Amino acid sequence: MVRRNTPPGSQSSLREANRARLVESLKRHGRLTQVELAGSTGLSPATVSNIVKELTASGLLHTSITSRSGRRATLVSLARQLGLVAGVHYSSRQLHIAIADATRNVVSQTSLPLPLDHRHDAELDRLSLLLSDMMESLGGTVNDLLAVGLALPAPIDPRTGMVSTPGLLRGWEGVDVAASLTARIGRPVFADSEANLGGLAEAREGTGRSAASSVFIRVGHSISAGLIVGGDLFRGGNGKAGQIGHVTIDENGPVCRCSNRGCLETYAAGPALLSLFPPNSGMLRLSDLIQAAESGDGRSHRVIADAGRHIGIAVASLCNLFDPELIVVGGELAQAGEILMAPMRHSLERTALSSAMGLPEIVGASFGEWAETRGAIAVALDHVTVDAESLPVSA
Repeated sequence: MVRRNTPPGSQSSLREANRARLVESLKRHGRLTQVELAGSTGLSPATVSNIVKELTASGLLHTSITSRSGRRATLVSLARQLGLVAGVHYSSRQLHIAIADATRNVVSQTSLPLPLDHRHDAELDRLSLLLSDMMESLGGTVNDLLAVGLALPAPIDPRTGMVSTPGLLRGWEGVDVAASLTARIGRPVFADSEANLGGLAEAREGTGRSAASSVFIRVGHSISAGLIVGGDLFRGGNGKAGQIGHVTIDENGPVCRCSNRGCLETYAAGPALLSLFPPNSGMLRLSDLIQAAESGDGRSHRVIADAGRHIGIAVASLCNLFDPELIVVGGELAQAGEILMAPMRHSLERTALSSAMGLPEIVGASFGEWAETRGAIAVALDHVTVDAESLPVSA
C-alpha cells in the first residue's frame, strides 16, 4: 500500500504520528486499557479514544471490556488476524518454541532436550523443520510467520549478530545466527541472549512491569543477567553487558570455560553443582538436584543454598554498580525457589550498599522456563511493521 506524503506539521501528519505512537505502545506492552494507553503514549484520553475507535473499525485493533480496580475499562490490543510470530529459546540443554499471535497469545508450543554440545548447523536445520511442522498444524506455512525471535545462551554482538565472547557457546561462534536461520526459512529473525530476552519478558508483561529498572538473573547450566532500564535492554558496546557469571569470585579458583579463573559459574552454575556429587548419585540434571533438595536431602539443599550465597555476593556488586529497583530470578535453578533465593537475599543484605529506599526485592520469574521464549516473541513483535499510517485519515 502506498503511503501518502503529508506535509510536516499538518493535521494529517500529527494524526498519523499519534496513531503510530499508539500502535507502537501496544506492540511493546501487549494489552492495555485506554487509560493506560494515554499514560504510555502521552496522548490525551480523548485522542486515544478517537484513535482506538478508528483503528478498531479498520481491523487493526481489537477491544474488549475488562474490570480494573473494580471499574469497567476498555482493553485494547492489536488484532489477532495481523499474523503470527515465533519465539525460540536455545538453552544449554533444552529447546523451547512458541508461536503466538499479535496479542502474544500462544497458539502452539513445544520443547525438547538438547545434547550438551549442540551446534548451530544441526540445530538450525532441526528448528527449520519444527517450525514448518508447527505452522502446518495451524493450517499455514513458515512463510506466514511475520518474524522470529531467537534467544541463545551467550551474549550476542548486536553489530555482527555473532556470539561476542569466544568460549561461551562453542559450535555457534563466528556465525551470524539470525542471518543463518533467515537463509533457511526465508523469514526475518532477530537474535539476542537468553538473559536479555528473559529480562525483556519480565519487564514487558511480568514481575518487572512496574519497575523503572530491573535485573533478570538467569541461573542454570550457565549464569547471566539481563539489564532493563525504562523498559529497554542495556546491552553494552559488544552485547556483553550482564555477564555476571564471569564475575571473579576467587582469582585463584578453578579455570572457567571463558579461560579466566574463579568465575561465579565455576562455583554456582549447573555443572559445578552437579560435580559435587559422585557419578553414581543420580545427579545428572539440575532438576534431579532440585527434586532431592525439596524431598529433604540435606546435601542437595546445602549445595543450592551455597550457590545462592555466591550468586547473592555477585548480585550485590551488580546492585552497587547498576542500582536496580527489582531483581527477578529465572532459569532452571530458580525452580528451587526460596532454597536458592533466601541465601541470595542474605548475601545481598550483608554485602550491598544500603539506601534510604532499601535494597531491591528478589523475586522469582513470572513465566518460569518460558520467560526467554516470551521475550523472543516480544522482540519478534517489536520488528513487525504495523502500518497504521497507511490507513485513511478521517476528516
